Amino acid sequence: MNQLKSDEYPAIYSDYIETIVGDIKEELVLQIESFPEFIRSIPGEMGEYAYAEDKWTVKEVLCHILDTERVMAYRALRFARNDMTALAAFEQDEFVASGRHNERSFDSIIEEFIHLRKANLIFFNTLNETELNRKGMASDRLISVRAFIHVIAGHLNHHRIILQERYLKKSNDLA
Repeated sequence: MNQLKSDEYPAIYSDYIETIVGDIKEELVLQIESFPEFIRSIPGEMGEYAYAEDKWTVKEVLCHILDTERVMAYRALRFARNDMTALAAFEQDEFVASGRHNERSFDSIIEEFIHLRKANLIFFNTLNETELNRKGMASDRLISVRAFIHVIAGHLNHHRIILQERYLKKSNDLA
C-alpha cells in the first residue's frame, strides 16, 4: 500500500497517524497479537478503574477502540464502494455510555478484537489503488479510504499509550 499523503486526511487524525512507523498492513497484523497480549497483561481488578471521576474505565477504553474500528471500517467500505454520501459523526461518549462495557470480560474483548481485525484485514486486502484513493466526507471532513486504515491502527496505538501512561501507571507504581 502506498504511503499516506497529508491531503488524504484532516489534521484531527494526525496524532493517530503519526504513531504508525512502517508498513500499515504489517502494523495491523502485528496488532492482532500485540494488543491481546497487552490486554492480558492488565490486572483483572483494573478493568473498571478510571484515573479520574469523569474518565472512562479501562474496559470502556478498550471497547471504544473496538467501536471506533468498526465505525472507521464501515466508513472505508462506503467510500471504497464509491458511495460518496456524507457520513455523520458518531458520538463516542454516547457509544461508551450505552455499551455496558464494564459487564464484559477481558477475554470477550480480546475475542471480539481478533475477529473484527481479521475481518477488516480481509476487506482491506481486497481494495485496489483506485478504491484506496477514494475520498469522502465523514464528520464534515474529507478523508480517503487509505487514511481510515491508518486511523484504525493509529487510534489503537494512541489509546494503548493512554492506558499505559494514565491508567496502568497506578498499578505499576503499586508493584
